[in-house]
Amino acid sequence: MKRLFVAVPLGLFGISPLMATLAPAVQAQTRSAVDVAAGTGSPEFRDPKTGQVWTPETVSQDGKPIGPDDKAFDPRAQSAPAQAVLQKATPRPVGSVPITAGPTVPIVNMENATLRAVPGQRWQVVMYLNNNSGGGVTPVVECHFTNHGQPVSDTRAQVGQMGPGVRAGIAVMGPRVEHFVDRATCNVVSP
Repeated sequence: MKRLFVAVPLGLFGISPLMATLAPAVQAQTRSAVDVAAGTGSPEFRDPKTGQVWTPETVSQDGKPIGPDDKAFDPRAQSAPAQAVLQKATPRPVGSVPITAGPTVPIVNMENATLRAVPGQRWQVVMYLNNNSGGGVTPVVECHFTNHGQPVSDTRAQVGQMGPGVRAGIAVMGPRVEHFVDRATCNVVSP
């Protein structure tokens, strides 16, 4: 299976590129998946007062407990309660797509996912859903938020009705920003 890699920016804590992996449909498959992650480089942030650039290698713990600012570099020190959240997502129509659903095109596919933090609120994945069918659909999207492979939160979003051939934007909300997240994996589980 071929994968398409798309770089998208994230302007938080100096983390620059995110990678979105879009899994194409496989014969008669009606699902779409996307995996959004921080870039492959080492995470870093710049101290606004001193200009010092800090990375996991340069942050010293000195035997002290890891403070909230450093938990992003040590995901095992983060105590995020495992949660499964149900939510409703309102589709915002932004255009139309050709009606091409069939053996090699899913009924609903996902594109251009971006993981971002809303300061003081929650992490969210913003994406486009395309209804490639000639009928209305109410998709269900599942997203798994993790930090360095450690689970942080699972979310299942019931998307409102999408008409035939509609391209719509949605936002799936994740955990509060106090919990660090570096990857969100999302799948359309039901068209």
